[in-house]
Amino acid sequence: MKKKDSTKLFWYLVAIGFALLFILILVSSVLDVGERLRNIHAYVEYAFYGIAIILVYVLILRPIHIIFFSPSFSVETTIEHEKKINMPLYRRVAKRLIDGGMLPEEEVAQLKLAMNNSALLQERLQHAFTFHVKKKMNLVIKKHAKTVMVSTAISQNGRLDFFTVVAVNLKMIKELVVMCGFRPSFKNLAKLTINVFTTALIAEGLENLDINEVLPTSTINSLGEIPFAKPMLSSITQGISNGLLTLRIGIVTRKYLFSDANEITKEQIRRTALLEAAKMVPGVIADAFVSFPKRITNLFKKPETETEN
Repeated sequence: MKKKDSTKLFWYLVAIGFALLFILILVSSVLDVGERLRNIHAYVEYAFYGIAIILVYVLILRPIHIIFFSPSFSVETTIEHEKKINMPLYRRVAKRLIDGGMLPEEEVAQLKLAMNNSALLQERLQHAFTFHVKKKMNLVIKKHAKTVMVSTAISQNGRLDFFTVVAVNLKMIKELVVMCGFRPSFKNLAKLTINVFTTALIAEGLENLDINEVLPTSTINSLGEIPFAKPMLSSITQGISNGLLTLRIGIVTRKYLFSDANEITKEQIRRTALLEAAKMVPGVIADAFVSFPKRITNLFKKPETETEN
């Protein structure tokens, strides 16, 4: 018990340390930009600070609040009959799934019938998450990975990539928690905090990526004959790398929510999450390349006006 408590304390302290470091980086960046805007006018600086506070609340503080104040729960994908079931919490999660409108009518009917039977309710929850909710969660994970991939590929600013990755990953975790109606344990949230911050630091560091260190010399020589090929390829590589890391964080979050008794070690979660993320990458890349021209076109498209009947 003491060893378990000390392990939790360690993860809590590390997560708090990363959070404090992020706050320092955020405040430093905001003050730096504000100081430059002061040269234009003091009111411009104050307006920027106001916008920054609003964005921090909407993109960072609000998602964190939703995540932390959701109930802690874990769906055992391998049922353990000896384990004592928290029936009121199971009912609460089942009601959230029913009200969320994510399940087909047949699954909703089965959940309602199982509300007074603990073993049957656990079985129906397991089925609902495995065959319905899990698929929808993967769609959310892919959507946010695509956002990170496109945003960091376009951006040529490492610090901007850092904050983009943090904001998008927090939003992704929040959506997964809202979708399920519960959050991982505080220990696993601490681990996710470390994962998100580490990924953001990697995103910032990838801005200085030298494509010459990634590709063979023969390929580099061939690309040298094509104008702008190397900078574009470097940006695309950064985007794909950041998208892969975002996929991994989303899958790890899902695995923390779906606690599989056959996959409980840290090493197994890391390995399977990375393998699953690697399988998703081609689909996310294809989706990003298809949607990117549409986004550019929409910027120059004249907004449609509704015609009155």
